[in-house]
Amino acid sequence: MNSVPSTDPLTQASPPRLSVDHPGINELFAVLAYGEVAAFYRLTDEARMAPDLRGRISMAAMAAAEMGHFELLRQALDSRGVDVVAAMSKYATALDNYHRLTMPSTWLEALVKTYVGDAMAADFYLAIADGLPDEAADVVRAVLAETKHSQFVVDEVRSAVTSSAKQRSRLALWSRRLLGEAITQAQYVLADRDELVDLVISGAAGLGHLAGFFERAQHTHDERMRELGLA
Repeated sequence: MNSVPSTDPLTQASPPRLSVDHPGINELFAVLAYGEVAAFYRLTDEARMAPDLRGRISMAAMAAAEMGHFELLRQALDSRGVDVVAAMSKYATALDNYHRLTMPSTWLEALVKTYVGDAMAADFYLAIADGLPDEAADVVRAVLAETKHSQFVVDEVRSAVTSSAKQRSRLALWSRRLLGEAITQAQYVLADRDELVDLVISGAAGLGHLAGFFERAQHTHDERMRELGLA
């Protein structure tokens, strides 16, 4: 993240602060909630691909963290009088389709998806959170807080690609595919829900901030690829 304050007039303007009762906040919490549940089951399944016990434990720990995040969202929606299951069900098709299109076939592909694909989705929702009231933004940031398991993924992938140029090339292609699918999913989810679009447009950061996110996506992705030894 760039620590230098933006000078973009679109992000410096001060439109009326969003109400904490904006319906788009419920929608944002709901899509995040389904994402956490889907991630839990995905990571649990992918843990079986691990070549050793250490890998299975690390992936299982990440899965457990997802359910902790889900509980935060359930509580947040409950406090707003919204049933989490009913609210998040409408997002099942879009998110399940993303995971269907990006189903890893190997342990290393699963690790790269966890590090690159999931992080890309988190970046998208955090960009929206920048324009939310503090109370709602705090929930989103707590849910998307980076876990301590990312270094495990980096170490595993870097070790594999350092000793195999073929693995590096294959995983680099996989990583680029994840980027494209993640952006497509983010745009689809946003466009499919008027409440979310209004949330972004009406927020303090404005639509220009989110447009900037998509422009920066490739650069952020390239940085993560370098961290994994794929670029």
